Amino acid sequence: MNPKIQITKTELLSDNWYLLNKVTFEFTPEKGEPEIQRREVYDRGNGAAILLYNKAKQTVILTRQFRLPTFLNGNESGMMIEVCAGLLDEKNPEDCIKRETEEETGYRIQDVKKVFEAYMSPGAVTEILYFFTAEYQPEMKVSEGGGLASEHEYIEVLELDFNQALKMVYSGEIKDAKTIMLLLHAKSENLL
Repeated sequence: MNPKIQITKTELLSDNWYLLNKVTFEFTPEKGEPEIQRREVYDRGNGAAILLYNKAKQTVILTRQFRLPTFLNGNESGMMIEVCAGLLDEKNPEDCIKRETEEETGYRIQDVKKVFEAYMSPGAVTEILYFFTAEYQPEMKVSEGGGLASEHEYIEVLELDFNQALKMVYSGEIKDAKTIMLLLHAKSENLL
C-alpha cells in the first residue's frame, strides 16, 4: 500500500519544551477516495542510546533517573532504569552518544558500534533513535557521571551483572523499551 499524502495545514499547539503540532492532511489510499485526517504530532528531535558492556566482567552500565511521564502513568516512584541516551544536538549520532556517555556515566569511550535505528512511538512522535553498543573498561572512567546540573539531570550510574539485568526485564523492574531492545540484542548477539 502506497498512499498519497498531502499536508494541508499545520498548527503549532505548543513550543514550551519541544514542538507539538496539529497536522491536517489528505490521505488517499492506493485504491480509494481521499479523506481528510488530523493528528497531533510531537517533535522532540532525534536521539541515540547505547549499551555499555564489559565482556570479561559480564556486566553492563545502566542508569536510574526520574521520568515524570511514567510517574503520571502509575510508576509510583517515577524512577526508571535505562541505558544511557540523549537527544541529538548535532547531526552525528555517534558524536552525540559518546558525549552523552561521558556526561551520564562518567565513561569516556572511543569505539562505538551502531546496531540499528527505530521509531519508538511512530503514531505520535517524530523521533528516530539510533542504537549503539560499546565495550567499557574500568580505566575509561573519567568522572562519576550523573548528568549535567545545568540540564537538571540527577542520574545514578549502575553497574549490573548482565544476567541480573535480563532478569530485571522479565520481572518488570526494567520497563524502558530502548533498554530492553539493547539488552535483548546483546543476548542474541552473544556480546556477553
